[in-house]
Amino acid sequence: MAWPSGGGQRSCRPGGRPAHLERPVQAAGRPGPAPEGVVPARRGRRPPRPSSLPSGHTAAAVAFTATVAPTWPAAGASCAVPAAMVALERVQSGAHYPSDVAAGAAIGLASAWLTRRAPRLILRHGP
Repeated sequence: MAWPSGGGQRSCRPGGRPAHLERPVQAAGRPGPAPEGVVPARRGRRPPRPSSLPSGHTAAAVAFTATVAPTWPAAGASCAVPAAMVALERVQSGAHYPSDVAAGAAIGLASAWLTRRAPRLILRHGP
């Protein structure tokens, strides 16, 4: 494999600073610094979108906790705290309304119940 001219080394300016660091770099699409005396506008928190029902994060956390808890109570108890924290965080961050989180928790509980009962229901009634 052949190296580019200079053996792969970057050329340096007389001060020892590499040439590629001499030009100013600004990320594309980002505004530069605000002019002196101008205070940038602070973005407020947006309300949740109308399609935020239900909270999928809460549904997944509650479903996992409710599925594990009957088989391994200690793990279920330790999973309940993070599941509750997920639910609270979704409301606190403004991603969901409390009703969205409650609906997600109900869906999580229903899916956990179905996951635990489905094998018995299938065996009882046949495929």
